[in-house]
Amino acid sequence: MDMTQLRARIDEVDEQLVKLFNQRMDTVRQIAEYKKAHDLPVMDALREREKLTRIAETVGEDTRDYVRVLYSLLFELSRSYQGSLMDRQGELYIEITHAIENTQRLFPKSAVVACQGTEGAYSQIACDKLFRDPKIMYWASFENVFSAIEKGMCRYGILPIENSSAGSVNKVYDLMIKHNFHIVRSTRIKIDHCLLAKPGAKLSEIKEIYSQEQAIAQCSDFLKKLIGVKVTPCENTAVASKMIAESDRTDIAALSSRNCAELYGLAVLAQNVQDAGNNHTRFICISKNLEIYPGADKTSVMMVLPHKPGALYKVLARLYSLGINLIKLESRPIPERDFEFMFYFDLETSVYSSEFVQLMSELGGMCEDFKYLGSYSEVI
Repeated sequence: MDMTQLRARIDEVDEQLVKLFNQRMDTVRQIAEYKKAHDLPVMDALREREKLTRIAETVGEDTRDYVRVLYSLLFELSRSYQGSLMDRQGELYIEITHAIENTQRLFPKSAVVACQGTEGAYSQIACDKLFRDPKIMYWASFENVFSAIEKGMCRYGILPIENSSAGSVNKVYDLMIKHNFHIVRSTRIKIDHCLLAKPGAKLSEIKEIYSQEQAIAQCSDFLKKLIGVKVTPCENTAVASKMIAESDRTDIAALSSRNCAELYGLAVLAQNVQDAGNNHTRFICISKNLEIYPGADKTSVMMVLPHKPGALYKVLARLYSLGINLIKLESRPIPERDFEFMFYFDLETSVYSSEFVQLMSELGGMCEDFKYLGSYSEVI
């Protein structure tokens, strides 16, 4: 047969497949009605495992793996369809609905906000972008910010979560596993690093540079050109600037913002020294209580998946079947658990959509541990 005949044959097979798929989904609908009437769960792991094994045994080895993938997707689509028909509202959905109904309509203009570092830090810049008149409390570490929220010392906290050049802020992701919090807003700010030193200092005389780890990574090309200069990480770019200003040494400098030059009376030895001109950092605003403001179109969740093949695929297949866009996927090792990871998902979906409701009712049953972090919008 030539290509035209082969394609015609494929079309005939596809027509049969579509008819059979419709028949299968109609039966799935009837199963959903039965499960709903008898209060049975959507997921039947034993049934799926037995069926997948039985089907795989009926085909040759050359197509066995493809059949497993096909039926795994079919199972996901079937469960998704059943879930939409059964319309079950779990505790999480009730909590989310309550938050939507009881959160004030407008994001507050003023609040007590926790930021890591000191005056002039990029976290402060992000805070000023989110709040008109924030009352900022500065803390020495990211963990202190989480603790301040949990203990009710501050209503909100600002934390950097990823940079367009240096990637994710792993310290923050690791702390997410340990602490209880919710994300209520996010924003991105452009990062322009400058090399700051005491007035009168010269670039050729600098022997040591201080800055935060992420800032150092973002300026690696510039730093490589400074032969014999020691680079020392510290807690924060603004802390580095303050330290330079308070020191008697004139041979040290800080990678920080131009704001810090004005704030601490430092001279700019070099400006815009970051590797990429389009250098942005994304910050999240966290709170102790779940607050969902109007227009929330992003959702963040964390989950521990079973340590077996296909566990992550099943989650991704569910997102695909519901048409939900995955914006970010991050994994971090779980402390004291060998080769086990916490997965962090950023999803693009309106909190008011039926797809969101269905996803929130299904995800918990697909993993060993599930944590809903919040639904929010991003301030540009």
